[in-house]
Amino acid sequence: MERADRRLEFAVGIFLLIGLVLTGYISFRLGEVSLWSRNEYTVYAHFSNVSGLKKKAPVTIAGVEVGYVDDIRLDDDQALVTLKIKKGVKLEEDVIASIKTMGIIGDKYVAISPGSMDEYIEPGGEIMDTQPPLDLEELLGKFVFGKVKD
Repeated sequence: MERADRRLEFAVGIFLLIGLVLTGYISFRLGEVSLWSRNEYTVYAHFSNVSGLKKKAPVTIAGVEVGYVDDIRLDDDQALVTLKIKKGVKLEEDVIASIKTMGIIGDKYVAISPGSMDEYIEPGGEIMDTQPPLDLEELLGKFVFGKVKD
């Protein structure tokens, strides 16, 4: 009888172990977490204002997601935005990074306009031409009052 109990316990233990391994694997795959290989590279961009841009916001080229915002911090009175770009995507040195809004009041994201140069930004490089988000409060002030906000 003890032998049958031990076999049952062993089988249940193996079943649980396999279940835990599969749960971990699925969690990493669905969460797009990569432990061993990096399939992205880092690019930096300075913006005068990032008003509402958040970490993990998408980075797009022609409406296609090619990366995400990894970090936002202050650097010499400007916002330094760290972008993670997929390995297969090459950014020309003259690309323009703009902060756009999804819809009228949607989340912010970084839109990259392709450049035309034959030279590309190296990993760890910087996008030189950036455009901050449109300030709706300032536009409304101009429209309603005919003057610019102080």
